[in-house]
Amino acid sequence: MNDKTERYPEIPSDRGDDIHNIEFAEDADLVLFMAGNQFMVMDDLILAFRDEYPEIKNIFYETLPPGLELRQILAGGASFRDRIIRGDPDIYTSVSEASMFRLRDAGLIGSYDVYLHNRLVLMLPRENRAGVKGINDLLKGDVRISQPGDMEDIAGYIVDMYRRAGGDAFVRRVMDEKREEGTTLLTVVHHRETPLRILDGTADAGPVWATEVLNAERAGLRITSLELGETIDQRDRVNYFVTRLLNCRNRTNAESFLSFIESQRAQLIYKEYGFLPHFSCPCGK
Repeated sequence: MNDKTERYPEIPSDRGDDIHNIEFAEDADLVLFMAGNQFMVMDDLILAFRDEYPEIKNIFYETLPPGLELRQILAGGASFRDRIIRGDPDIYTSVSEASMFRLRDAGLIGSYDVYLHNRLVLMLPRENRAGVKGINDLLKGDVRISQPGDMEDIAGYIVDMYRRAGGDAFVRRVMDEKREEGTTLLTVVHHRETPLRILDGTADAGPVWATEVLNAERAGLRITSLELGETIDQRDRVNYFVTRLLNCRNRTNAESFLSFIESQRAQLIYKEYGFLPHFSCPCGK
């Protein structure tokens, strides 16, 4: 890697399925950095958006972990395979309000909105050979957990869930002790890795968004889920935030997308994929 690429964060080379329409990356009519766990919705969402705004033709979008997308924005680009992908999207979404604070503190955004919600479940193989029946079973030494890494916004919600379930001792057991034992396995791109680990038998359980299990079941994968209950599944805390970059290249098109994503049509698409819709709620003003 040369000096030019070393200053940029690196997108894993096998993540081509999270980079869409890269041929338009430099001159797209709209550039979207979408929090990766929305990947299953994007085809239908973009199709509906184009139906309402046919003049917006070339759309480049990413469905990477929003923490990685945030680093891409702050660095002005990211290295992917043999090229640099610029870091100036028109729209950025995240499940972490802290990301919005960082962008606002950097003078890159103004206001932002909440547009969606989600909740946590445990993803399990359909056979559930490890016999995972509740969240406390994650504490067992022989239960292997696929655990999202720090680049993913879901990680903070999961740690909060662990703390609600059993305090700091629970967090320490899963995040520290079991990592040292080799039975808590961190991910890089969680929404892709955890289902693969469950299916290939290298993990027995993984905390995921409920939408990811629904998507896996629709795809016919031998995967099921364990509901964790309203008191700890974070449904009351998981907000999806959306913002327009102040110096974006396609301001009018970005404003159109902001209006669309909070519309009834877009919200119903999200609902079909298991997300929890949200009525327009201005934030950060």
